[in-house]
Amino acid sequence: MATLSYAYADGIVWLQELSAEAHPMVHDLCRLHASTVRVPLGWELRDEWSPVAASSGAGPEQASLDLIGA
Repeated sequence: MATLSYAYADGIVWLQELSAEAHPMVHDLCRLHASTVRVPLGWELRDEWSPVAASSGAGPEQASLDLIGA
């Protein structure tokens, strides 16, 4: 699992190891969604998360989290 946070005004998204504390401005993601995060065009993804081999066998082709909307 990973924690996603962002600075909207700066166009930066951070993906980090799961945070030990809950906060209303961060979002916890499962391993599958953390490994498939996409950010809007022009935004920067600062990926500091280290994925562990998924045990479910589900690959990125099965799910994707798009922060850019449909």
